[in-house]
Amino acid sequence: MSNSDSAAQVQSVDRAISVLELLAHGEAGITEIAGELGVHKSTVSRLVSVLEARGLVEQLGERGKYAIGFGVVRLAGAATGRMDLTKLGQPVCQSLADEFGETVNIAVHDAGVAINITQARGSAAISAVNWIGQRTPLHATSSGKVLLAHLPLTEQKRLAALPLDRYTENTVTNPDRLLAELATVAVQGYAACFEELELGLHAVAVPIRGHRGEVVAAMSASGPSYRLTRTRVAAIVPSMSGAAADLSAQLGYFAD
Repeated sequence: MSNSDSAAQVQSVDRAISVLELLAHGEAGITEIAGELGVHKSTVSRLVSVLEARGLVEQLGERGKYAIGFGVVRLAGAATGRMDLTKLGQPVCQSLADEFGETVNIAVHDAGVAINITQARGSAAISAVNWIGQRTPLHATSSGKVLLAHLPLTEQKRLAALPLDRYTENTVTNPDRLLAELATVAVQGYAACFEELELGLHAVAVPIRGHRGEVVAAMSASGPSYRLTRTRVAAIVPSMSGAAADLSAQLGYFAD
């Protein structure tokens, strides 16, 4: 692609956003939009056609004015849902952290990694690490494996086929082994990691579901291996699953 073509595409995107911002203040016709943007009506017609096809704007009656479409509501809902998850998840994390004495996080999938959006530290937590905003590998963390396990199989395979970094001798870097583990995670309802990201660190995570039943996040508890043993991991899963179910219900999901 030439520099001129790239610049033209950027200009088109900028103008499309300007159309949306204009319509956010009220209805407008092609002529009015063109006047506000200082462009030809044919340019506005092309932009509006694309936006209308994506459901981002809609025409109010035949040859009428245009208004913001419900597609924008869908996009805004995704962002609002993440903000709601952070707000609603904090007290849930804190309650579990108080119960377990360990660090509890909520993470979401973001461009091939898990990113932590909220955290609470229990009284026994020995690390002062703030994980909020940190990006962690999907294949080497309990939250990441939960998020991976609920992606479409084709996407799981694509991500598993990428180079999988080894963080410790326990990190799963074989694609087939990882995919087999993800299948188990999907069935049993939780994922555990034992010294796969850091030596001496154990963690367990459970899924959080959105109103359509899709997994939107993972909630994990982590702690030192000498305290968060394999036996203790199994023992705290029911409490974590119950808390995740309550949080999912607050997000609009109710299991059958």
